[in-house]
Amino acid sequence: MCNFTNISASWPSISNSRVQLFGLFDKAENASEITEFTLHSRAMFKAAILLSQQYNITIAGHFITWQMSSTDGNTMVALGDTCRAMSSSDIFGIVGPVFSQEAHQIADFANLSGIPVVSYSATDFALSDRNNYPTFYRTSPSDNTLALALATLFIRYNWTSCIIIYQNDAYGVGGTKILSETFLKYNIEITNLIVFDVVTLSIQGNLKSSLSNSASRIVILWSVLTYIEQILRSALQADVVGPHFTWILTSSISLDSFNQIYHSKLIGILTVEPVTGSIVDAPVNTTLLSAAYQVWKKYDPESFPVTTRVSPYALFAFDATWALIQALQEFCSSIESSSSSCLSYDGPSFCFDRRLVYSHSLLKTMNLLHFLGVSGLIQFDMNVTDRSNGSYYYVQNVQYTSDHISFTPVLKYDTSNGWKTYSKTQVIIWPGNSLNPSTGRAMLAGVTLRIGVIESIPFTIVTNVVDSSGQNVTKITGYVPDLLEYLRDRMGFVADVQLVPSSLSYSGLVQAVANGDYDIAVGDITVTSARRELAAFSNSISDNSMRILIRKTATVPVDLLSYLKPFSPNLWLLVLTAMVFASIILCIFERKDNEALQNRSIISSGAMSLWFAFGTLVGYGADFHAQTAAGRLISVGLYMLSLVLVASYTANLASDLTILKTKDLIDGIDDMKNGKIPYNRIGIRVGTAGEDYYLREISGGNRNFYSLKSRQEMYDALLAGLIDASFMDSGTAEYVTNNIYCNLTLIGEDFDKSAFGIVTPKQWLYAKDLDVNILSLRETGILDNLKKKWFEAKLCPTANEPSTALGLESLSGLFLTFAIICVMSLGVFVWYNRDTVQNYLPDMLARKILLRRTETYIVNFSIKNQTSTLSSPPGS
Repeated sequence: MCNFTNISASWPSISNSRVQLFGLFDKAENASEITEFTLHSRAMFKAAILLSQQYNITIAGHFITWQMSSTDGNTMVALGDTCRAMSSSDIFGIVGPVFSQEAHQIADFANLSGIPVVSYSATDFALSDRNNYPTFYRTSPSDNTLALALATLFIRYNWTSCIIIYQNDAYGVGGTKILSETFLKYNIEITNLIVFDVVTLSIQGNLKSSLSNSASRIVILWSVLTYIEQILRSALQADVVGPHFTWILTSSISLDSFNQIYHSKLIGILTVEPVTGSIVDAPVNTTLLSAAYQVWKKYDPESFPVTTRVSPYALFAFDATWALIQALQEFCSSIESSSSSCLSYDGPSFCFDRRLVYSHSLLKTMNLLHFLGVSGLIQFDMNVTDRSNGSYYYVQNVQYTSDHISFTPVLKYDTSNGWKTYSKTQVIIWPGNSLNPSTGRAMLAGVTLRIGVIESIPFTIVTNVVDSSGQNVTKITGYVPDLLEYLRDRMGFVADVQLVPSSLSYSGLVQAVANGDYDIAVGDITVTSARRELAAFSNSISDNSMRILIRKTATVPVDLLSYLKPFSPNLWLLVLTAMVFASIILCIFERKDNEALQNRSIISSGAMSLWFAFGTLVGYGADFHAQTAAGRLISVGLYMLSLVLVASYTANLASDLTILKTKDLIDGIDDMKNGKIPYNRIGIRVGTAGEDYYLREISGGNRNFYSLKSRQEMYDALLAGLIDASFMDSGTAEYVTNNIYCNLTLIGEDFDKSAFGIVTPKQWLYAKDLDVNILSLRETGILDNLKKKWFEAKLCPTANEPSTALGLESLSGLFLTFAIICVMSLGVFVWYNRDTVQNYLPDMLARKILLRRTETYIVNFSIKNQTSTLSSPPGS
């Protein structure tokens, strides 16, 4: 931005034409320093009117001339100047005013007079209502458009929150209101609103505290150029600019006035400013623009800058003036009566009593106006006061250029295409001289965190080791320390890990974080509704559910009659009766005609019939067949019994053996709810999510369980038989039963599914940063790798694992029955061969006696012969 001093101009003097336009501009007369905004806007206003004279544009035969007034934001001054001009001259349109607070009153006044007002810089969104302001128009984009551009900029960089600093006047309050409404539609949170008092020229409250305690790190400064530099200076002194905060201004300022020690902090500041169509490659009337510049250079060459540095508001001022000129020309040419009738006023000369006769026709002409101006397409309609098209913005970025900092355009915007990269720009430099876009949230980089961890294998394993100096030190390993190491590497915080006392429960640890004893707590801490009342939780660091832990079932006792249990005793008796009955009547029917039963005693024939009935009933069959029709009919009945009884026996036996393999005290949580275990035999750790579940789902709030204080107490109570079952988190339970307590086991399915989260204070500034990085660890598979590392170990011997094979005890009775049958068959065999046995045993006994005598003789003879040989003379 430039300051202009001692500028002299030779604009032509004002003639006494009957057709005049009145211009309201920022106060600059007799000022020692004139901003380019004021100087350029005035010049282009005059250039437009002089250009109309060059183009020989007349209104009812009269050239258009101008009157101007300077205001400083005081509504009464602007209204007074306008009233005096209206009372003394024929004013047919007003260009301006500059400020939104003035525009409301000037628009209401113009409505009384029936003349159009076209502002080139008033942006208040309330002025867009055509019903309230029927004679108001503007060529500069409104706050509505700026709010939408900012919202889409946030979406582009995934920013979800911001802080707004605004000046407490119509411009600031109105802009903040429309910005809040727009951001709400796009789910962008405004975490804090900070007021800059335009009377005291100071920030209300503590700026450093307000920004540092906010979770957002995007600051939108909604202020006019006059106050932006002052607010930035206060922010630099409070050290809340770069590199931790990204500031977005609504106007660029001069950076040369800032001390060089602050230049590094100013890097990365963004501005969102309205621009003309030529900046975003939209069509503009270059012929008209060139002609306007020629007029300007002709009458005021010293103030004319390089064309690319003309203030966009000056071009908006030209188009506002040219719109009035075009409308007046078309309006008067459409009036069919006398040439002077289109300029007629009703009423006395006092401003509040005068009204343009053909006001309705003039406003209708304005509403239908359509032309290509020097800033873009100019078009209005009947519904809103804003231009229908031609609203453009660009983002400028504070960067180092050569050896100094300056604003560099980096993005461009129009309502049709959104934000695009500025064609002449390579990169955006973000705060901290970084090429990575700002996250928009509070970051944990460099922050020291007091982290409470609770001992819980394998999440946090505490061991005592001897270090290199021979000192006993406590070493913490496990899932949690590894997770913290990954988070620290990514986020850059300083970890002060503190092992919490063993007497502190999980609920007590959550309360400790809420009380500020720890900044966060990390471990196998289940997220519950009751705990959320006290503190907040991060995204899940591990999925969780509950399991039931019991002692391993003792060896199943031997049951010799287990193979008979598929049928009840009564059914077995009925089967036996049916078999005997069938054998009797079969013997009666078949004894005469069946060769297998002929020539036998009654007992032998009955036994054979019983053998036939048994073989047929079990599906094996006998070694003879029924010969009579009655016998065959009995066989059919036995086959039908066999078909059903054998299938039923097989199915029930398989079911009983399966149940026998998996027989435990209970099968799952439903058995516990149904009271299959006495409540005082269920161990529950106090202050855990398991206690909450038990009270909620099993006992109805009655604390009738066996109270436990720690996991170790739970293990000891189970092994000692003081309790029969307990609840435990699934991950820890699987690790313990697979690696430490091999004589404990898990039963049933998972229940009460939940998640483990990191405990944080409510509305913690760094919650978003933590959540994003936890999600990143999950997406990259690091959490899965940690789970495999710490939970899939298995040290318990395989022999202790439950086998799927049937044991000896399951069918020992069946084999015992087989042995008894074998003995019985042997007895039958001996009985039927008793004569042979009686004859065989004496012969075998006599042979043994003879064999012994023969052996004795041979031995004696051998000894005797050996003795005689030794006693004979050598010569024998």
